[in-house]
Amino acid sequence: MKLLITGGAGFGGTNFIKYILAKYPAWQITNLDKLTYAGNLNNLQDITDNPNYHFVRGDIADAEIVNKLLPNIDIVINYAAETHVDRSILDPDAFMQSNIIGTYTLLEGLKKNPVQRFIQISTDEVFGSITTGEFSEESPFKPNSPYAAAKASADLLCRAYYQTYQLPIIITHSCNYYGPYQYPEKLIPLLITNLLADQKIPIYGQGDNIREWIHTNDHASAIATIIEKGQVGETYNIGTGDRCDNLTMAKLILQLLNKDESYINYIADRPGHDWRYAINNDKIKALGWQPQIELTPGITNLIQWYQDNKWWWQPIKSGEYLNYYNQQYGNKK
Repeated sequence: MKLLITGGAGFGGTNFIKYILAKYPAWQITNLDKLTYAGNLNNLQDITDNPNYHFVRGDIADAEIVNKLLPNIDIVINYAAETHVDRSILDPDAFMQSNIIGTYTLLEGLKKNPVQRFIQISTDEVFGSITTGEFSEESPFKPNSPYAAAKASADLLCRAYYQTYQLPIIITHSCNYYGPYQYPEKLIPLLITNLLADQKIPIYGQGDNIREWIHTNDHASAIATIIEKGQVGETYNIGTGDRCDNLTMAKLILQLLNKDESYINYIADRPGHDWRYAINNDKIKALGWQPQIELTPGITNLIQWYQDNKWWWQPIKSGEYLNYYNQQYGNKK
C-alpha cells in the first residue's frame, strides 16, 4: 500500500505516520509538507532512515507538485491545514489558502490521478457549538471562526467532488486531539510547557468552555480503521465521550505537576469562542473501532513525555526553532 500523507510534519500527521509504519511496516509513505511554523522535521528524525518513508517539501496548493506525486499512490490522507483558531482570527488568509485552495488542488489532482481513497481530516468545529446532546454526521455546519469556516468549506468541496466526479472521498470530523509533538500554542501543550517552565497558564474567560478529547494514537487508529473498513462517500465522527471544561483540564495538569491554582491567569475571552463540543461516535464504532486511551492516564503520560523531551519544545518556546526554519526555508508564518 502506498500512502501520500499531506501535512505529515505537523502534529497529527507525524503521529499518524509513526503509527502506520509501526503497524504496517510494508506500507510506503510519502510525506508532503510545506514546513510552515508548525511543521517540524525534528518530529520525524527517528524514521528518516526508514526505506518506506520519503519526505517531500511542498505546498498542497501547488498543482505541479501534487500531480507529480499522485501517480501510483493508493491512498491520500489530507492532514495538511492551518488549525489554530486564534491565528485564524488575526490572519485568516493563510487558512483560506491552505484549507480551501489546498484541498481544492488535491481534489483536482485526483481527477487526473485516480486513487483508492481520499480521506479528509476535519474537525468537529465545523458544526459550531452545541448546548446539549451530540453532533451527528448529519448535523448542519455552523462554523464560528475563520478556521472552522475554512475547514467546512473544504469538507463541502470534498462532498461536491464525490457527488459530481465520483471521487473516492471519505470525510472525518474529529474532536480535539492531544499527544506528543503538538505545537505549544494549543491548550494542553501550552499548559504543560508553561508549568514546566514555572510560568503562569492563560485561561480564556472563566474556563467553562467544554471540549471533547482524543489521544492522537487513538485518532491514528481510527483513520487506519477507516482505511480498511470505511465506505466511500461516507462521513465519520471520531470522538471518545471524554469531555471536560478548560478549567478542569487546567486543574488536572496543575495537580499532576504538584502546582496550585495561583498559576492560573484568567484572560479576556476570544471572539466567537464556541462553548461546547460533543460528537456522537456510533458510526465509527460500528466499524469495530474503540478508543483505548482514557483522558487522565493520557495526560499523565503526556506530561512525562514533555518532561523527557525538553530538547523538542524548549527551542520552540524560546524562538530558536522559528529562527532556524526561517533561515533554512524563508518561512514567515
